[in-house]
Amino acid sequence: MIDLSQNQLQGHLPRSLAYCTELEYLDVGSNQINDTDPFWLGTLQQLKILVLHSNGFHGAIRSPETNYTFPNLRIIDLSHNYFSGNLPVGYFAQWDAMKSVGAKNLKYLDGHSVNYSMLITIKGVELEYNKIQDGLTVIDFSCNRFEGDIPEILGNLEGLHALNLSNNAFTGPIPQGQQFGTFPNTSFEDNQGLCGKPLSKICGDSDISTPPPSTFEENQGPKLFFEFGWKVVVMGYGCGFVFGIVIGHIVTTRKQDWLIKIFGKKQHQTRISRVNRRVNRRK
Repeated sequence: MIDLSQNQLQGHLPRSLAYCTELEYLDVGSNQINDTDPFWLGTLQQLKILVLHSNGFHGAIRSPETNYTFPNLRIIDLSHNYFSGNLPVGYFAQWDAMKSVGAKNLKYLDGHSVNYSMLITIKGVELEYNKIQDGLTVIDFSCNRFEGDIPEILGNLEGLHALNLSNNAFTGPIPQGQQFGTFPNTSFEDNQGLCGKPLSKICGDSDISTPPPSTFEENQGPKLFFEFGWKVVVMGYGCGFVFGIVIGHIVTTRKQDWLIKIFGKKQHQTRISRVNRRVNRRK
């Protein structure tokens, strides 16, 4: 049993762990380990519990190099890391301990004189197991960057009690039947590309539809209409103002000429009348 959880361990996972051939329990969760696929640990034939959650493990998980990898594994927690790519289908076919239903007689996993205990977090609910039943089987791959389809072979793990694939980038329909019928929707939520039971999203629904107006568009709509109307008014007012000036100038100019002609003619006629009166008086 090796429990190094909740420390500040950094760097890579020591490859020398592969020599611990009798190791059954390895927990390095909640550290600062920055490493790639650690599935070289699959050579540990007796390993039953592997906890790597809340570290900096990253990259895709490679296919198994042998046909006998993690045969006794019952609990694996890779949550809250940065694993990516498709799920490692080849491993699920070799996890024999998860294929059988738990023993009828109640037994607990122990390291000879020490009982195994651990915290298992599923969908934000942290469960503390002071003793781990021999038949308990858990797969927690949540909060990573896994993608692609969920392999149907997971349904062959008939002894699997808890499956958590939430908060990833899986796509396509969720496999139905077999063990999949025992998992709640929380096992698959927060994967936008997934559909089918137990999720409410039905496969085949057309995603091509008129999207509702965004909050920005809704808030800006009346305002844009008002601004557009105001611009039209201003433009109309400006054009009318210029047009009025031009017409006024033309009218005023022509009016001056018209006044000059009229009043000039009247003044000329008045002068002629006065001259004629004077001439008549002298006579």
